[in-house]
Amino acid sequence: MPHFIAEYTDNIESEADLPGLFEKVHACLGASGVFPLGGIRSRAQRLDTWRMADGKHDYAFVHMTLKVGAGRDLATRKQIADELFEVITGHFVELQSRRLLALSFEMTELDAELNYKHNNIHAFLQGQAG
Repeated sequence: MPHFIAEYTDNIESEADLPGLFEKVHACLGASGVFPLGGIRSRAQRLDTWRMADGKHDYAFVHMTLKVGAGRDLATRKQIADELFEVITGHFVELQSRRLLALSFEMTELDAELNYKHNNIHAFLQGQAG
């Protein structure tokens, strides 16, 4: 954990540089000291069927979610969310200066009892460091 998910409208696919965004997201989350690098995952979901506002203009949006495991206090989650949203808005500042673009972001905490994981990547990364 965490998982970063970006849902984006198809009309900005070539301009959004989602791989670049993911690189920045991973750097931000990794630097926080809160999340192990081996658990950070990012993915994008292209939206081919959507409508925004009055539908009369070339609108676009990116809705992003960060799903985190339970156990971190609100102050820690808020600090990370604030830092990450700054990274997000910085990534899209140039694109947003050229077109109608709405950005939204939410962090959700998964239920401690109903969140299952099985991962051998942490051990692999620890072996790489040694």
